[in-house]
Amino acid sequence: MGTIIVKGVTIDLGEDGYLSNVDDWNVEIAAHLAAAEGIEMTDRHWEVVNFLREYYKQYQIAPMIKILVKKMGDIFGPAKGNMKYLYELFPEGPAKQACKIAGLSRPSGCV
Repeated sequence: MGTIIVKGVTIDLGEDGYLSNVDDWNVEIAAHLAAAEGIEMTDRHWEVVNFLREYYKQYQIAPMIKILVKKMGDIFGPAKGNMKYLYELFPEGPAKQACKIAGLSRPSGCV
């Protein structure tokens, strides 16, 4: 457990630096978490993060990597719905890093 301070607000972190409370998330916190992961956010990164947030709103769970790849392909096409593309954006693991930046809990099956 730990904390981060973003724009003067202290945010609690849980296991492995994921937000303790998904409702604490905002774009400034996402940018802070991304920077800590060594990721400079682009529109392509935000596309994945926003997809994950929408998925979470609907299902109340972060998708496993297989589901993330499939759903990204369904929505954005095969050029973005594949592991190579997602690993280029989130080299430490698309589900793991993208979910952390999106303010979600660690996805099940994520190592």
